[in-house]
Amino acid sequence: MSETRLSFKEMCAKFDVTPRTLRYYEYIELLAPEREGRSRFYAPRDVARMTLILRGRRFGFQLEEIRQWLLIYEKEGTTAQMEAWIEMANRQLGELHEQQTQIETAMTELRQLRDEVQESLLKEK
Repeated sequence: MSETRLSFKEMCAKFDVTPRTLRYYEYIELLAPEREGRSRFYAPRDVARMTLILRGRRFGFQLEEIRQWLLIYEKEGTTAQMEAWIEMANRQLGELHEQQTQIETAMTELRQLRDEVQESLLKEK
């Protein structure tokens, strides 16, 4: 049985997260490790949830959005969760597209300013 569970330290190492992060995810009820005395043990369910949490963070989702999405599975099942995922993904893709547009605009402006300064330097020489 113990080989299917991860200790606190193993969980941190597996996902390359700090103990503080892992404790925080537990505090906001994203994870629910089994407790034996002062020790925490993470079941396969927690490992799967952590994978989803970190993937969601990489895509730019807020932790509360992820928490709500995980709750859908528990309350309404897989189909409802997948439908919610599509909605969340569409919304996040829109936000990422907007960020991309803003970054491209900033890069264009920065290049122009750099080129203008470089040109004025060459005129001085």
